Parts: sequence; C-alpha cells; structure tokens
Amino acid sequence: MILIKSFSVGEGDMFYIKHGSDNFTIIDCCLLDEKKEHIVRELKEESHDKSIKRFISTHPDEDHIFNLEHLDDELNVLNFYCVKNETSKSEETPSFKRYQELHNSQKTFHISKGCSRKWMNDSCDERNSAGLNILWPDVNNPHFKDALKNAKDGSSPNNISPIIKYIVKSGVTVLWMGDLETEFMEKIKDKVSFSKINILFAPHHGRKTGRVIKEWLDQMDPDIIIMGEAPSENLDYSTYGDYNKITQNSAEDITFECDGSQIHIYASNENYKVDFLKNENKSSFKNYIGTLNL
Repeated sequence: MILIKSFSVGEGDMFYIKHGSDNFTIIDCCLLDEKKEHIVRELKEESHDKSIKRFISTHPDEDHIFNLEHLDDELNVLNFYCVKNETSKSEETPSFKRYQELHNSQKTFHISKGCSRKWMNDSCDERNSAGLNILWPDVNNPHFKDALKNAKDGSSPNNISPIIKYIVKSGVTVLWMGDLETEFMEKIKDKVSFSKINILFAPHHGRKTGRVIKEWLDQMDPDIIIMGEAPSENLDYSTYGDYNKITQNSAEDITFECDGSQIHIYASNENYKVDFLKNENKSSFKNYIGTLNL
C-alpha cells in the first residue's frame, strides 16, 4: 500500500510519500510550532521500516523550510535533494541557515530535468525505485538562469522550483510544482511536456499568481486539483473551475491511500465532503471522503 499525505500547515507546504518500495520521501517542510511534534512523530512512525529516506526541498522560502533544523535534528536527513542554487536572504533564519548547510553538504543531490538517481527513479536487484521523476528545471535554460540570478540577488526563489512527477506503474500519477509562478510558466511552456495526471498539487498554494497555464492543464488533464492554504481571496477558483478540487483550507490534512487503480481519500476535518468521489466504504483512517477510480 502507498500513502501520500499533505499536511495542513497554514500557508506552507509539507508532504510525505510512503512508497510501496523500500523508500520514504518528504517534500518540503513547514513545521508550525503547535504541530511539529505531532508531525515529526508521524513521520518517524510511517518511515521506521524504510531503508531509503529522502527530503526534497522545492525552494528555500520560509513557508517551505520552516523548522527544517528541527526536522533534521529529529530525523537526521541523510539524503537532501534540491535544485543547485545560491539563494540569499536579507534575514537568515535558523531554517535558512540549516538549508544552506544541507545544500552545501555531502548529503545533497542536486536535481534537474531528466536526472537519474538510485533509488529515486533507478531500480536495481536490491530494491525498486521510488518512481520520482524530475521534469524541470533545465539548468541550461536562460529563463531558469535568470531565476537563479534573481534568487542569488535576494529576490524570491519561487521560480527555481522543480516540477516533480511521482508515477506508480498501473497506479497513481501525482505532480508537485513548488511555487512556480504563472508568468514564469509562460516563458517555458514549450520546454516541458506532460502526460495524464491524477492528482495535481496546485503551485503557489493555489494562488492566482501560480495559476497553471492552459497549455499545461490541457496536457495534464488532472482528475483532482488540490488547492493549498493560501487565503481564500487569493485562490484561483476560476481557472480550475471545471476541475474536481479539494481545498486544504477546509479539508485540513489530506491522506491518499493508493491501492492499485483506486485512490481512497481521507480528510482530517470530519465535516468535509465532496460529491465527485465514489463511496467504497473505506476505513483505514478517520474521515473517509471517497475513492477516485483511475
């Protein structure tokens, strides 16, 4: 059984994947003080039987690395994946300083379009891969180089975010895009191609500034779009209006139990409901809201 979880962490992002193989992946970190002990305890429990554990950082903004130092101290991050960058900040928080330490350490693997890594997407006789593929960035692309320079000069690092695709054979396909902005997507729209996606985590927490461009949405044809926890007035309901959506502001924590061609979905808000999922009467976790049949 594969589990994917999106934590409700305010206006930040934090996910994990408990793979069907001997892998465990955390994507981004936003450990709010009132939730950090609970989240870290869950991460330890869910990953205890996995030999390969990795942390992927989409970009070093505080809402994606908050309390990274606590996570690292508790879990001892041995495999740190990120885009190679020289982001600078006018105020260097403890979380940003830990990000820099990890980025510059021997623990780091710098991800880029089409990169290969054992056991991220490269299997062997010892264990299967995690099914994680990097669709972006192209480190030679001039627009990406501009984004790197802007981050180095102290501007927002949003547009150094990678595009991460998780695919399970005969199963779920999921996409993360960090905080890529719409204006940047327009510049690189012909440089990335997509296939069918089951679950899309809307970039930039679902904000209008991170609206996925039509050319990409048409290729992705997502079954469900997860809207993040940006303030409601900033969420782009119009662009995603015809798509099935789960809004994390209301659903709170979202758990995806991936069982072959079925994705059973749970929300920690017991009052949250949607009308586009099938009822398979599942009960692995509390507050089952329905099943997506692939």
